[in-house]
Amino acid sequence: MTRCPLAERAPKKKAPTILCSGIAVQDIVMRVKNFPAPGTKVHASDFIITGGGCAANASVTCARLGARVQFAGPLGGSDDEVSNRVIADLIAEGIDCSGVVRVAGGSASVSLILLDALGEKTIATRRGVKLGGVLPEDAAKLVESADALLIDNRFPEFVMAVTRAAHRRRIPIVIDLDQATKVKDPLLALGTHVVASAEALRGTTGLEDHAAALQMLGKHLPGLVAVTDGPHGVFWLEGGAIQHMPAFAVEAIDTLAAGDAFHGGFTVALAENQDLADCMRFASATAAIKCTRFGGASGTPKRGEVEKFLAQQVG
Repeated sequence: MTRCPLAERAPKKKAPTILCSGIAVQDIVMRVKNFPAPGTKVHASDFIITGGGCAANASVTCARLGARVQFAGPLGGSDDEVSNRVIADLIAEGIDCSGVVRVAGGSASVSLILLDALGEKTIATRRGVKLGGVLPEDAAKLVESADALLIDNRFPEFVMAVTRAAHRRRIPIVIDLDQATKVKDPLLALGTHVVASAEALRGTTGLEDHAAALQMLGKHLPGLVAVTDGPHGVFWLEGGAIQHMPAFAVEAIDTLAAGDAFHGGFTVALAENQDLADCMRFASATAAIKCTRFGGASGTPKRGEVEKFLAQQVG
């Protein structure tokens, strides 16, 4: 089996500590049979207000999979009720939010999400205010006890400071390439594992073909590069060749936060020193189970559920 491209680490006897850094938002989710045409109304069969945002969702995944988790990122001030609820929900999952920077006069983003009968989504977002350009109070302290770092690239100044501190400690750095950027983005160059969404990979490279896009990224980035593509599975570049793992066949009813579940599952497995193929398989199973449940990140599975799911797979 091929191991993840990091220095060999002794197996951990205790749960790994994972720092997740980036964006946290509030999601208002409704389930409908079909998306409404302009000027019409539709009936919603389900409704939930839950936490959202790549890094925040991934932190919930890591916590439910048994890791000790810290979350760090910018949020609105104490008078922003959305930010207050986001933090309260994360703390309820057992996540340490001491790395959150509260910005006076700022506000967190809110997304209104409609999910149709096939699990596809339409999203409207009210962007946060005054959160760009914010820096962590002490990046070195944030990473000092972390076994791995997982970031998204929504707040580049904030996560760059955290990533540089983690890079100095030589711990695994998983980057959720969720927003299109430049191939030579210095943030990506610090990642030991860059896992992109299909949309962000296309936007970053200008290429539709996954293999060609990963090959392009691989020429500029020192770590592993991969892309998740929903029901088409995950593709990654290893030893100059493209590898592929199909997605698990499930009846998807809600794909919201599935990519975040993948990143969280991958980072937990990586921090546990699992083989690369096992990291991909564990992450894929975590995402697959999430897709069978309504409610975005609230549908993220626990560790025992993922292990049971994997044990039931044939081949």
